[in-house]
Amino acid sequence: MVVFSVKPLFSVFLVVLSLLIAVVVLFPSVPFSESLIAQSLQRSTSRRGKLDIWSVHRVLEWRPCKWWLEGDPAALSAKSNGYIRVDCYGGLNQMRRDVCFLCDGVGIARLLNATLVLPRFEVAAYWNETSGFADVFDVDYFIQKMSGFIEIVKELPAEIASREPFRVDCSKRKGQFDYVESVLPLLVEHHYISITPAMSQRRDRYPLYAKAALCQACYNALHLTKVLEKKASELLDAIPKPFLSLHLRFEPDMVAYSQCEYQGLSPASLEAIEAAQGDRKPWTGDAARIWRSRGKCPLTPKETAFILQALSIPTNTTIYLAAGDGLMEMEGLTSVYNNVYTKSGLLSGEDFTSMHGNTKAALDYYVSINSDSYIATYFGNMDKMVAAMRAFNGLYKTLFLSRRAFAQFTSQELRGKELVEALWKVHRDDFVIGRGSALPDCFCEFKL
Repeated sequence: MVVFSVKPLFSVFLVVLSLLIAVVVLFPSVPFSESLIAQSLQRSTSRRGKLDIWSVHRVLEWRPCKWWLEGDPAALSAKSNGYIRVDCYGGLNQMRRDVCFLCDGVGIARLLNATLVLPRFEVAAYWNETSGFADVFDVDYFIQKMSGFIEIVKELPAEIASREPFRVDCSKRKGQFDYVESVLPLLVEHHYISITPAMSQRRDRYPLYAKAALCQACYNALHLTKVLEKKASELLDAIPKPFLSLHLRFEPDMVAYSQCEYQGLSPASLEAIEAAQGDRKPWTGDAARIWRSRGKCPLTPKETAFILQALSIPTNTTIYLAAGDGLMEMEGLTSVYNNVYTKSGLLSGEDFTSMHGNTKAALDYYVSINSDSYIATYFGNMDKMVAAMRAFNGLYKTLFLSRRAFAQFTSQELRGKELVEALWKVHRDDFVIGRGSALPDCFCEFKL
């Protein structure tokens, strides 16, 4: 009969348990990125009184992935399945990314082994637009940079050029199999089709060769025409350095579309909003409060100035206003930040009045991707493209102001220092991890 001593076994158990508890306490299971964020926040909080938002230590960056930027594109098939034209609607950045999905159109054409016809920019009275693809972008540069990724033609063969393309409805096409199963047979049958890719594409399901064509088109192949780039460069040179490019959205149509109500607006602003509303009336009661708390309401210039101050952006900062025509309530910003420049103020009257919507937007886009810092009050199409191109160029002083946080904090009746500190913290957390700064399909996360 074997006899065990209980006391030694119990002592061993206690030692092992103590070691386990020590490991849990001293080395908690915290993801690497969360640990880095915590360290960064601790450092920035300890020096809060001396920092502006750009001085906060970041823990990661988004950079273009090497697999498409430096890799060799997959060989193109010897025979094309036909020609695809991408039809684009809206303003410059809608065309480039989120409404027309010009980049997605390139990816889809590559997926279907098609030859790409130069995109068509639809004339849209709403956008005050008449310029085409070749009026904004350097066609020869585009074709050269896309060589090896996809075949592109300026002109169609004579037997096809005489007819309009077969229009394919892609409003519900989301992923690779949708296009291969439904669109490819139509391309093979008609030889020449036109598409407008649907929103919310499932790019994660594209094969790498189609993704590479998409990324190359979006971030490495689109340059402004030489004439337009020269004008944009002149505009950039005219702005005192260093400067912040601020994309502010508070036009009558923007406010009307948001269906939000604002207190204290001038009679002129209220009249302009009412004229733009049409049948779209603002929310009221609980629906209005919920809508605003979800971050659906554009920030006013006054609210924007308040948040900039909360982020310790000095009031003597040179600001370039990247915005369309018709901004309302601008005194709310300029009464605090009075060093504000606009393209209409820096360009001659003849230069400015001769420009259409896309060419004006192209100037704002060029200045914004080359500015020392960039802040957007709205997470829209231009903002997404500017942020991604700034990341592509290694410029990381980019931030999106949180409409949701501002609405929620003010609805909680935070005021004064409490509101300032709350706004600082939420924007600091966003900046630390570069939230929203790039398109994940083409960019990879690099920990600092």
